[in-house]
Amino acid sequence: MFYAFIFGLVRVLIFLINTNTRYEGTENLPKDENYVLVGPHRTWYEPVFFAIGAWPRRFSFMAKKELFNNPILRFILVRCHAFPVDRENPGPSVIKTPIRTLKNTDLSVMIFPSGSRYSDELKGGAALISKMSRRKIVPAVYQGPLSFWGLWTKKRVTISYGEPIDISDIKKMDKEGIAEVEQRMQNSFKQLDQKINPNFVYTRPEKKQLEKK
Repeated sequence: MFYAFIFGLVRVLIFLINTNTRYEGTENLPKDENYVLVGPHRTWYEPVFFAIGAWPRRFSFMAKKELFNNPILRFILVRCHAFPVDRENPGPSVIKTPIRTLKNTDLSVMIFPSGSRYSDELKGGAALISKMSRRKIVPAVYQGPLSFWGLWTKKRVTISYGEPIDISDIKKMDKEGIAEVEQRMQNSFKQLDQKINPNFVYTRPEKKQLEKK
């Protein structure tokens, strides 16, 4: 109930801020089972757009542990199915918690394999979670303003969901297996970006540039 309330409120706010949003490929989202939604991390607010396009599917997601220090924010995050992660020293819960969520609830899990907006190097968490939970990986990309204030300019925001990534042929999630899954995710992200805009080139901003926006 709380998730639906917050979701509805945020959806209205996003609509008021930016009325030029387009969602593509929503037919690729599994309707009868939960899944692992993955995307390249480009803004702090793209998870909101991903969730809006996938509604009524609800998501659990990771959030840096520092956000849970604020009691009001912690109250909201917990009831929106977020769980804390120590980015400096991630423990087993980073893998175990989303696997339990996928197996024991109807929530899907949203993961950014790079772990940060400041990196484009994928990590193996999404591959392990998908394999061990036996849930599909669904790729998604965001193209649009990279700063919150940029959304007010009404520049086009496009969210595109791709076909689920098949990893059934990968028997072992060893170094080679994880690398193969990561390559398939990268290929999916690239295809989705080029489908939206054949001339699209994403340049990862430096950390200091992002912090000023």
